[in-house]
Amino acid sequence: MHRTLSLVAAQAAPRLIGEPVSAFADEVGEILRTRPDTQLVVFPELHLFGDGDPDLQRTEALQDSAQPLDGPRTRELRQLAGDLGIWLVPGSVCERGPEGQLFNTQLVLSPEGELAGYYRKVFPWRPHEPYDPGDRFTTVDIDGVGRLGLNICYDAWFPEVTRQLAWMGAEVVLNVVKTTTPDRRQEVVLAQANAITNQVFMVSVNCAGPVGAGQSLIVDPEGRVLASSADDRPELLAADLDLTHVERVRAEGTEGINRMWSQFRAGETPIELPVYGGRMDPATWTPRPFTP
Repeated sequence: MHRTLSLVAAQAAPRLIGEPVSAFADEVGEILRTRPDTQLVVFPELHLFGDGDPDLQRTEALQDSAQPLDGPRTRELRQLAGDLGIWLVPGSVCERGPEGQLFNTQLVLSPEGELAGYYRKVFPWRPHEPYDPGDRFTTVDIDGVGRLGLNICYDAWFPEVTRQLAWMGAEVVLNVVKTTTPDRRQEVVLAQANAITNQVFMVSVNCAGPVGAGQSLIVDPEGRVLASSADDRPELLAADLDLTHVERVRAEGTEGINRMWSQFRAGETPIELPVYGGRMDPATWTPRPFTP
């Protein structure tokens, strides 16, 4: 069965905190005028929470801007996605948690105007960020097309995150990023490595200059770069992802050779993982399949 996801990763400068959602709506609308067949538009981390100073963490301003998931900001973003009839990831937002926490939360909004899923950043960039860590991983199904896995910026430095999402059946991992520092060149390598070792598409979209370091990229399940930005200028990276590629590479192997998800044989002894207090168990190793 042919399953294609047409997406745009928008390498764009952050919008200022407190700007009306209508200004962001104009930005999304312009992308769709350029690429009207787009199904999914993805923006960088904290796209709606900029202040022009990339090195200042602005804890007080971020705290003041935080809203619960059922607050007015999410309602407006839901309506925007519904009005445009697209899947929309507006980057991540400052969420006020149920017990007063400050979460960095990635949203996925559906063409029906629903909050299809959300993910609270599990690995805040410490000691630099003020956020509380989330405690669970998230996937979102696009009906008839495929399954998305969500992660945010520094999460990509922890291979366990992408591995867990792939095991949960993610075929595309959306890594929204706000990297302002020179280590973006390492993150580009990590995007390819995470794609290769988990046989998933990786979409790593960073914010543009002068705030961010740019260098966004889209990588296929064998590590090939499908689209990339060489610098920090605003740019739209577009790709039509054939999600059956994930099925093929897992069944036939990367470059027709390596099949990491078929490594174990039934009945083999589990491998203890002391660092996690857990194990790799052959009985539970295979990823959950997506059913169109």
